[in-house]
Amino acid sequence: MKILRLFSIAVVLASLAFIAQQTPSGLQALTGVQRPQTAPVSSSGSGHRLAQSMQVKLDHIQQNGQQPQPDQRPTVMTEEEVNDYIATGHLTLPQGVKKLRLEGHSAIVTALLNVDFDEIRAGQHSANPLLSIFSGQHDVRVEADAAGSGGQGRVHVRDVNIDGISVPRMALEYFVSKYITPKYPNIGIDSQFQMPDKVDTAIVGYHKLSVTQK
Repeated sequence: MKILRLFSIAVVLASLAFIAQQTPSGLQALTGVQRPQTAPVSSSGSGHRLAQSMQVKLDHIQQNGQQPQPDQRPTVMTEEEVNDYIATGHLTLPQGVKKLRLEGHSAIVTALLNVDFDEIRAGQHSANPLLSIFSGQHDVRVEADAAGSGGQGRVHVRDVNIDGISVPRMALEYFVSKYITPKYPNIGIDSQFQMPDKVDTAIVGYHKLSVTQK
């Protein structure tokens, strides 16, 4: 669903070139990129039961958003469902992002990634010392405030650390402006976007995301 992807994109991409672009209902609005068609989550086997549950909820959000008067009861996606959905490969990760796991805690989203910065920079080199930390493959943690109300989603990146070391704000802003914003103009340390599918509110709770449509 696009809301999940919008938040995850803004959280990660605003800081570390992450642009997840695939849930069937809500991040294409943030990036302006047409989402590809997604294959349904396989129903075979019990290993991805949570991913199957997630797919049902994403389909409901998309279909509900097409109604003249959407059902306003909240759709609640658990952290386990989100991460199992990602693990199946149904959330397309951008070049350079090898792994992604999301955690939610009362209006705060934490993204845990493994990132190859050399792939993100795609052969672009810079002598600026601020970019020296953005090289090679590393574990990355991104923490951000995330919420949606009145049809608008908002994400503010609080902190980014690489291999446990906090990234200086100036270095992060320079990296984003040089390698991220030119490709994705709507992405930054602070991101605001129109939520799709008539989504009115998106609330990050304790290990869950609740979405209402209006």
